[in-house]
Amino acid sequence: MPPGGQQLRNMANLAADRDELARRTMCKETGMSEDSHLALARASYAAYIAKDRAALETLIADDFHFTSPLDNHLSRRTYFERCWPNSEWLEAFDFIHLVPDGDRVFVTYEARAVDGRRFRNTEILTFRGGQIIDVEVYFGWSIPHEATAGGFVDKP
Repeated sequence: MPPGGQQLRNMANLAADRDELARRTMCKETGMSEDSHLALARASYAAYIAKDRAALETLIADDFHFTSPLDNHLSRRTYFERCWPNSEWLEAFDFIHLVPDGDRVFVTYEARAVDGRRFRNTEILTFRGGQIIDVEVYFGWSIPHEATAGGFVDKP
């Protein structure tokens, strides 16, 4: 190692640790920590499982919007009318990925229905001021997958 190499490596490690701490401590966009966003994301899914609409309503901003392959930029009111009834048949969310990125959290989960059906989705939750302002849903697949391993499903 060149002279001073270990000292430079230590300084680089300290800088990386400082940057990670700053990232985890405060997001520039929202003034909240990414850990706070993760907690809010988890709380929103927990509200569905607990059938606690009042808890979810406190987490969702008045100017909230929801988009999925079936829903285009729904308002908060329409979201609750259309999507909240799904809480009745949802039994659990098993998180595969919870990835914070500034004012967003990327969530991949496997959901379980009360009748035993399972499916996987990915959602992007965007936060502002301690509330969810936007959700984008990307539908995944049923579990078990309809296609055999290495195969595919023909769709007309």
